[in-house]
Amino acid sequence: GTFAAAEYVRPAQFTIVEGLLGFHSLAMRDNYDVRVFLDPPEDLRRKWKVQRDCSRRGYTTDQVLDELDRREADAEAYIRPQRRHADMVISFMPGDRGDPEHLDARIVMRPGIVHPELSPVIEGGADGISLVARGAESSLWVRGTISPARSAAIEEAVWDRMHFASHLRTERLGEFTVGTALHRSEPLAITQLLVLYHLVTARAAIALGAEHARSDLAPSRTL
Repeated sequence: GTFAAAEYVRPAQFTIVEGLLGFHSLAMRDNYDVRVFLDPPEDLRRKWKVQRDCSRRGYTTDQVLDELDRREADAEAYIRPQRRHADMVISFMPGDRGDPEHLDARIVMRPGIVHPELSPVIEGGADGISLVARGAESSLWVRGTISPARSAAIEEAVWDRMHFASHLRTERLGEFTVGTALHRSEPLAITQLLVLYHLVTARAAIALGAEHARSDLAPSRTL
């Protein structure tokens, strides 16, 4: 990629920020109500980047891989350590079927924010989804083979917990493209909905007068 000129972004009450170094400093981290880190296995991340940069940006496979190799030391030193500051660490990984529509998903949920209570609807890990608690963290595992009906039931349980945002319901959760072909992933749909849950509940908390939506910051925090 190339660096463009700096661009002023007018402050808004609610802002979504995407980038490689969003949690690098404490000053930056304290300005987030929700922190999400995408953490796929390195071989899958490289595959995704090759697909995107070759199909949409005109690079060759060798060019993309050479650039990734050149930046590996920086990734290890500055990007991956940010995982420990995230409220949700999301990993997609090859599942039993080995195709992009059936990747497994693991969502590590940490106590900096209040996550939806899903254990009553997961029922001990049957039917392609399980919840494992370890200390203050919990990990939601969604198998790529989960059935659409089971996925829909989990999604409905999450929607029930944010009934105030029913106007945001969409059938496009879980859709993704490979090249120009449209696909659907049930684990992706569940993952996207959990991220959406935190965004809308954080917004609701602030709209109702809270200074922030986090449980690990003092009330005196300045937004």
